[in-house]
Amino acid sequence: MRVGDAVLKPVDDREEAEWSANVLARLAGDGFRVPRPLASPSGDHVVDGWSAAEFLCGRAGPIGRWPELLAAGRALHEALRGTPRPAFLDRRSHPWAVADRVAWEEVTVEPLAVLREPLARLAAMRRPVDAPHQIIHGDLAGNVLFADGSDPAVIDFSPYWRPAAYGEAIAVADGLLWWEAGPELIGLADGGDDFRQLLVRALIFRLFALDGLCKESGREVPEREVEGFVSATDGLG
Repeated sequence: MRVGDAVLKPVDDREEAEWSANVLARLAGDGFRVPRPLASPSGDHVVDGWSAAEFLCGRAGPIGRWPELLAAGRALHEALRGTPRPAFLDRRSHPWAVADRVAWEEVTVEPLAVLREPLARLAAMRRPVDAPHQIIHGDLAGNVLFADGSDPAVIDFSPYWRPAAYGEAIAVADGLLWWEAGPELIGLADGGDDFRQLLVRALIFRLFALDGLCKESGREVPEREVEGFVSATDGLG
């Protein structure tokens, strides 16, 4: 919700919101912008269940802007390198947190029947990844704003502790699943030798997030979503 030059957001996890605000307040680097958090007179960033940050202009949506989005993500992750791992990551239990752990084989979850076939194909492709972990933004695709004459603005920080290129892999997976991107998007990524494996994990992450949300809400998995995972997996070759 925009109020003047500020954007107000409801907060689900106060500890995560305060931590994120402190990280973003100190973050510096070239090639990206982030909204600076606004503190109360007491210095708190969460008041009565709400946080606030400066409003940044720009239009969301990566179609036609993928190279800029991926470059902004790389610059952001370079700036985040060295940020200590926060303890709250271990306590999160929302569907995305569980899906992240499943993707990295830290826990196992039985998916809904309709998702078992695409999962089996992805799991058969998964191999070990030996890359250092750091804080990343795990939801870039729809959360980068573009404005002429300004660096891309990265909003709605979603922290995870994974290899830096995994954030890029999630963005590519989202492009394949929901932004009408073709396999050529994979070629724009710069994730190194492990990128294909990171992309496999990113697709598993999104599959289990969908699984968890459907279980939580009691709704069926839309057929188009299943088809999207099949098509994205086909694009991996």
